[in-house]
Amino acid sequence: MTTGTIRRLTARNAGPFTGDGTNTYLVGRHALAVIDPGPEDSTHLAAILDAAAGRRITHILLTHAHRDHADGIAALKAETGAVTVGYGRSALMKARAGQIESSPSGGDFIDWAFTPDMQVAHADIFEAGDVTLETVHTPGHAPDHLCFAHTGEETVLFSGDHVMGWSTSVIAPPEGSMGEYLRSLEGLLTRGERRYLPGHGEAIPDGHRTARAYLLHRQMREQAVLSAVRDGLATIPAITGRVYEGIADQLLNAAQLSVQAHVELLAEKQLVSFDGPLKHAERIILRPLV
Repeated sequence: MTTGTIRRLTARNAGPFTGDGTNTYLVGRHALAVIDPGPEDSTHLAAILDAAAGRRITHILLTHAHRDHADGIAALKAETGAVTVGYGRSALMKARAGQIESSPSGGDFIDWAFTPDMQVAHADIFEAGDVTLETVHTPGHAPDHLCFAHTGEETVLFSGDHVMGWSTSVIAPPEGSMGEYLRSLEGLLTRGERRYLPGHGEAIPDGHRTARAYLLHRQMREQAVLSAVRDGLATIPAITGRVYEGIADQLLNAAQLSVQAHVELLAEKQLVSFDGPLKHAERIILRPLV
């Protein structure tokens, strides 16, 4: 995909959690910013450099430090000397995530070592390549997740894994938070950008419509989880079997983590309670409404 100041390349890392692969975006005309260099893959690196066509890559932006987005940073930085830009992972984030080592797909999925040269926060506005971008902090899928708003020649939101063009995001505790994810989706609805360029999948012509659909989907899923608890199902696997009936084995762990995320949110709302660490809980007890 090439439009004006934006070109998309898709890495060759297709799979059940990445769709056709991770999207890398080159943004700018004469000097470039690269958003999400993707996995460590010499072929993809060569494609990025070829697409740059001799133009200087000045910045490498990261939506979040999951390896399918971040592992290509070191090689691209070595080739270009570009400044890396990201939210970063504070000690508090690492403490919240605990010792999580594997993703729902079974692999080591977080680049804990990534420290951006330029750490940004929500609503920062900065120059990268020859364009101006604004950061939008959207935790939920990951605590460090950023979207990048581009309001130059083309008004678009690079939406990373927060709003994707092929599937809803995996919300996998303790890395993910359903409450933060939903609040971040609602936050995007207050912004002006409508066209979204996601980390996986095709461009989204009306990002607000997709965000609303994802909010409705999660609300329906939450009610299904709550209904299962009210019917006496008291463990994550049992609830998952009801809510995700017939799910493929390779997606089962992700589904259980999604149910866990919903139960955590229901607990925040004081609709359910449980004893001990939720992933090890034998029972989930509905809290009586008062």
